[in-house]
Amino acid sequence: MTLRNLLARAGINTFFFLLLASILLAYFFPEWGSNESIIPFHSLTYYGIAFIFFFYGIKLSPGNIVEGLSNWRLHLLIQATTFLIFPLVVLLLVKVFSIEDSYLWVGIFYLAALPSTVSSSVVMVSIAGGNLPAAIFNASISSVIGIFITPLWMQVFLSALETGFDLEDVIIKLIIQVLLPLVLGIILHRFLGAWAAKHKKSLNKFDQLIILMIVFTAFSESFAQEMFSDWKFLEFMLLAGAMLALFAFMLALMYRLSLVFGFSRAERITVLFCGSKKSLVQGAAMGKVLFPDPVVLGVILLPLMVYHALQLILGSGLAQRLSGSTVIKDSQVGE
Repeated sequence: MTLRNLLARAGINTFFFLLLASILLAYFFPEWGSNESIIPFHSLTYYGIAFIFFFYGIKLSPGNIVEGLSNWRLHLLIQATTFLIFPLVVLLLVKVFSIEDSYLWVGIFYLAALPSTVSSSVVMVSIAGGNLPAAIFNASISSVIGIFITPLWMQVFLSALETGFDLEDVIIKLIIQVLLPLVLGIILHRFLGAWAAKHKKSLNKFDQLIILMIVFTAFSESFAQEMFSDWKFLEFMLLAGAMLALFAFMLALMYRLSLVFGFSRAERITVLFCGSKKSLVQGAAMGKVLFPDPVVLGVILLPLMVYHALQLILGSGLAQRLSGSTVIKDSQVGE
């Protein structure tokens, strides 16, 4: 087995290394991604986000959604885990540790309030032998629900910290930039679905390119303003440990809840992978709207990026353990 295949089994793929490279590039050359850059990153990412969701809508088959509709108890548990239990767990941690207002903790709560991933959740459920139609349905509907639920959660959390944003303005911006392109894509699925399937790999690379630009510009501004100047290596390690503990706790909790609900093995696998994952794509896209200051956005995205790496590495390993077979390819775990 090649080194690349071994790394892919752990979820360490090309996109993973490109994310790290984009942060290093922002660290050494922050002026390249600043507002004064000759490259119009703001416009590129704005329209790029719209195209991400347009192409996602094109790839979304209404038939697959309908096929997964019947098991409402399974859907209810996964969506409740994603949008209710996850944020409440983090809120409890904030209360228990009496954590003061900080962008880092806003970022951790933002992670908790995000929808699930689409591509990697479905791929890992498929590899592990889970309920694939239910995974497709839950990953897809989670993306739509998140457009409204995530800003609501953030408004509640930020209001408690005596900060906040104009919720109505944010919802309108998300509808224009995310929901409308998504709906248009779904409408055009019957005409362009086959084209999207044929060019799936290229569309995945386009998604990844836009996310890399968002990450690069956000961290460029953060490094330029020395937002991480007071951070020590130990603090980064503590953040990684906290995200690992959160991921492991949610996996254990969802497994226990799936047993309580009496789900089959295939359904339990679907709960584990769809309920534990958080979307870097939507996190970066909505973060641009919720936190328009790129200096702040870099810090906000840090917990999500750490969690993203962990969910790929540990999730891929878990999927392989449950199935004992296929290697996940680079193009399939970009999200």
